[in-house]
Amino acid sequence: MLPKFLLADNSQELPDTLFIIHTKDPRCIIECDVEDFNSSQTVYWLDEEPKEKELIEDVMDEAETFYNDELESQEDLYDEEFED
Repeated sequence: MLPKFLLADNSQELPDTLFIIHTKDPRCIIECDVEDFNSSQTVYWLDEEPKEKELIEDVMDEAETFYNDELESQEDLYDEEFED
């Protein structure tokens, strides 16, 4: 079973861009700036784009929370690495 969100990048071609993949219905890929989730954001729908704006807002809010949590987790890992 896949997690609800996955984080991907292509640092060789798009070094300032991250992709957040929403694996549940409605599936989509959210392209965002490495420094700011809401900057230069594009959503690529793998399934049909939902008609309900509230559902889209919920997915985007959850994706932003996931993104921020992942960045915080990575910072914690790097901090631990340098403490050793």
